[in-house]
Amino acid sequence: MDPRSLKVKIFADGADVADMVEKYKKPYIKGFTTNPTLMRKAGIADYRAFAHEVLAAIPDRPISFEVFSDDFAEMDRQAREIASWGENVYVKIPVTNTEGAPSYELVRTLAAADIKLNVTAVFTLEQVRAVVAHLSPKTPSCVSIFAGRIADTGVDPVPHMAEALGIVHQLPHAELIWASPRELLNVFHADSIGCDIITVTSDLLAKLPHVGKDLRQFSLETVRMFRDDAVKAGYRL
Repeated sequence: MDPRSLKVKIFADGADVADMVEKYKKPYIKGFTTNPTLMRKAGIADYRAFAHEVLAAIPDRPISFEVFSDDFAEMDRQAREIASWGENVYVKIPVTNTEGAPSYELVRTLAAADIKLNVTAVFTLEQVRAVVAHLSPKTPSCVSIFAGRIADTGVDPVPHMAEALGIVHQLPHAELIWASPRELLNVFHADSIGCDIITVTSDLLAKLPHVGKDLRQFSLETVRMFRDDAVKAGYRL
């Protein structure tokens, strides 16, 4: 199966520069996202240096970098600096601060300044409606719903995301992101409802070759894996 046949755009999610550059060589990777958690896990110490290195290597696909302040005035300052780094930069703004105060007015201010936004950590349809009401219809933007974490609560995210899509598409330049997928099947879920973008980590992207694989062959490979590991471990009964 050729990933380029999918309608949903695949964005690689991560913060390892070498891995991002390698993903950039893949024509089906349409953009990139990162966040402070991924950056910390990758050992990034200098935020600005990391971003400039990435943007020098990947100058022509959308890349989202996130503000990290909990103060809205400081978020505004950080967002404007991040936006200045490149035309392909989207600034990730969390839907609230850590006290639960909505960031909607900041979203309105930044969108009105023609800053491309990726409003992140969105979960509820109420949040989606509020974000869309504060975005500019003239400025490209993304609404990032953590569908995988919604699924972690036992709720099927597919109808939730389908309804959110109708809300987001009220704006001509806004796109819906299916964030935090838990399995490769989520790529096909997102594609089936017409979702614009799905963020996919390297471990899930590595499973793409399995798409369309014969299940009997997959079964045999699994049996052989169990046997091989048992032999290597030297188990005896």
